[in-house]
Amino acid sequence: MRKLLLAVTLVVIVAVGALAWSSMGTDGRVDVRPPDVDVDTPALREAKARIGMADCEPGSGAPVGGGLPELTLPCLGGGPDVDLASLRGPMVINLWQAFCEPCRDEMPALEAFHQQHADEVAVVGIDFNDVNPTGAMALAEETGVTYPSIADPGGDLMAEDAFAIARRGLPAFVFVDADGEVVGQHSGGVDSVREVEELVDTYLGIRL
Repeated sequence: MRKLLLAVTLVVIVAVGALAWSSMGTDGRVDVRPPDVDVDTPALREAKARIGMADCEPGSGAPVGGGLPELTLPCLGGGPDVDLASLRGPMVINLWQAFCEPCRDEMPALEAFHQQHADEVAVVGIDFNDVNPTGAMALAEETGVTYPSIADPGGDLMAEDAFAIARRGLPAFVFVDADGEVVGQHSGGVDSVREVEELVDTYLGIRL
């Protein structure tokens, strides 16, 4: 009897913890984001300024078929929220996380690409399904990233077809053309600017 009571108690504790951790949204999705995840704190803003990371830039376009989802997400470390459907390319979106080692390895190459080709092809990061914005900003500082990153602490993009590639693992790329259409997805792991340039040529038809 004592073992049975212990087992029931453990089940109740787990259930209560799960309810405190998650809530059901009006669209039927479960939000697994802890209530205390804040991607815009004084400490994060200070780190962002120290790094020289750019603010996110909301787009001005209307939603298009085959484009990014109509979903508004915050900017990592403060700045304007971004309605993804408003973004227009040519653009490389890189999905990453704080503790993703392959992300750490490829971010310097993405930054170098950004420094060389920002006027031709934008680079935007998304800190994907990540409840550790402090760790994410630390990784950005360690790797010298200055291109902006949108934050997705609740994993809202998990259900979106435009970001299906990320369900297979990170890092991952999504390519958006000048009309706002998603023209390609690709698993990450690049080592050089040249590799990024080749992906841009393949998916966006832009030879750099």
